[in-house]
Amino acid sequence: MKILFLFLDGIGLGENDPEKNPFARAKMPYLESLLGGQTLIYNTAPFEGELVSLLAVDANLGVKGLPQSATGQSVLLTGINIPAELGYHYGPKPNPEVAHYLDERTIFSKTIKANKKTALLNAYPPRYFDGIDSGKRLYSAIPLALTNAGPPLFTDKDYYEGHALSADFTGEGWHSFLGFPNAPLFDAHTAGIKLAELAKQYDFSFFEYWASDYAGHKQDMESAISQLEVFDSVLKGLLETWQNEEGLILLTSDHGNMEDLSTRKHTAAPVPFLLFGDKNIRSEFKKDIHDLTGIAPAISKLLGI
Repeated sequence: MKILFLFLDGIGLGENDPEKNPFARAKMPYLESLLGGQTLIYNTAPFEGELVSLLAVDANLGVKGLPQSATGQSVLLTGINIPAELGYHYGPKPNPEVAHYLDERTIFSKTIKANKKTALLNAYPPRYFDGIDSGKRLYSAIPLALTNAGPPLFTDKDYYEGHALSADFTGEGWHSFLGFPNAPLFDAHTAGIKLAELAKQYDFSFFEYWASDYAGHKQDMESAISQLEVFDSVLKGLLETWQNEEGLILLTSDHGNMEDLSTRKHTAAPVPFLLFGDKNIRSEFKKDIHDLTGIAPAISKLLGI
């Protein structure tokens, strides 16, 4: 049984308000078809369909203040209520107190210890590693957890050789922003197919998409809608290629943000928890998931780690 964890940074379940919520405006026909014609907003959850389950999951975890990336992502990777233990939410990058949790307690480390295969399917460009090596850039929680577990991050060489995907799925950013004119470039549907093919090589794989949080902070409705419409095609390619008997695909986030572009700040909204796969397996997997702490234990149980 395999699991692909799709992490979309900074997406909550918001109101059905097209003035501030791009999920209420974007054309996402594939996901909406899975959700019985409904959009990915607060009123749609909970939902149970033939191919997907949707829950509204609490990201606040009983701690005062707005959820933040470092603690939220670390909770997703460990199942530990880190904000409650520390007494605060923290982000965007882990401070030493948060980083302390990203050791053998993460899903990455547990997977390795159980002699199973794991990977972060994002490819990172040379400038990223230059920043890390120079001390000018800090790891965010997810790459820190992976590297602490042992496996390396994928590089531009891995991307060119087809072992990883770019953070925007399609590779457009490697051309327009990073200056790699010969980098692989995919349409969104093909990127989804490629993501499925990569994920099938691992027991537990993870893909991190961060541009959603960036659009939220910039209050950029045009970018947010464009991202969601691209993702809808990625999801279609992914699910058409993935077989239910192979395992589960889950999608969630660390905190709200992009669902409410009336503010530059994170929000206290619940985050979506989407689960794709066999209906009986989904039912067992999600039964104890109410907030971010329930996800890692459910993954560990399914993988037997």
